Amino acid sequence: MDGGKEMCRKYLVLAGVLCIVAVNVGGCKSSEEETIKNIKIGVTLYDQYDTFLSEMMAEFTKYTADKEEESGVAINMEIMDASQSQLTQNEQVKSLIDKGCDVICVNLVDRTEPTTITDLAENNNVPIIFFNRELVAEDLERWTELYYVGADASESGTLEGELAADAFKTDSSMDKNGDGICQYVVLEGEAGHQDSIVRTEYSVNTMAEKGVETEKLGYAIANWNRAQAQTKTAAMLTQFDNKIELIIANNDDMALGAIDALKASQIPKEEWPGVVGIDGTDVGLNAVKNEEMLGTVYNDKEGQAQEMLNLAFAIATNGKTDEIPLLNGKYVRIPYHKVTLDNVEEYENK
Repeated sequence: MDGGKEMCRKYLVLAGVLCIVAVNVGGCKSSEEETIKNIKIGVTLYDQYDTFLSEMMAEFTKYTADKEEESGVAINMEIMDASQSQLTQNEQVKSLIDKGCDVICVNLVDRTEPTTITDLAENNNVPIIFFNRELVAEDLERWTELYYVGADASESGTLEGELAADAFKTDSSMDKNGDGICQYVVLEGEAGHQDSIVRTEYSVNTMAEKGVETEKLGYAIANWNRAQAQTKTAAMLTQFDNKIELIIANNDDMALGAIDALKASQIPKEEWPGVVGIDGTDVGLNAVKNEEMLGTVYNDKEGQAQEMLNLAFAIATNGKTDEIPLLNGKYVRIPYHKVTLDNVEEYENK
């Protein structure tokens, strides 16, 4: 009987070991089955023809390919153009949710109207990353899975003002009438748009803080658009009859539109007013290099694209954002940089 009991005990021990092995193997198999092999990221843009956005999305696509190779996770991406219609964008978000997107990146058409999108997202438990066009802070707090990736508009205005002030103080030829006052006009992005308001306000206030007295001659709404800016600038050149000493543009496309108008005018290049912009687009940087624009403020499209992809990937694969540099659990802020003729090549090569 003792021998039988001993044999029985051995079988029980062996059976227990086999059970443990079976559980572990089963657990590994389950883990493999749950390992994420692919994710789907949706993107909707307010206007795919916006120069900065098109360049940023080119970077986003490039980083997506790099992330796939690095992680072994297939990233399916669908990019849609809302063509400046909030209603269209709302429908696009619904469509992307229906198509099974794990996360959706939204470049808002109307920063004051995110409610439909955020409600759709929360009701379907699909996180949203807003980018480039910042919504009202209170709206970002409506749900825990809403995020924003972009720069701080006030910083861009401050740096643009510094560029303008430094140029006016160091180049006496900018002061055409010799009164020590900078006569300027503004090309604004959109009526009532937060970035337009903030960029304009901070650029002008910064010039004053830097010791430059200013006089506003006029302004025009050009909707971030180069062609509209050319038309509006041509009208102001005629209206103010060579009195303009500085053109402050809320973005590079409008600054380039101003330059197009100056080229088409009878004003010799050495008598052009100074022109400053924001974004550091490829064509904007080229204008700085060609000394057609005093400078621009570099909006880091590479940094924004990479951080947005990193955040979207983290959310879609494990829902953890611990390694993402989130401010207040919501924001990823990318700094701006001043670009002049002295350092333009550094930014051309980014």
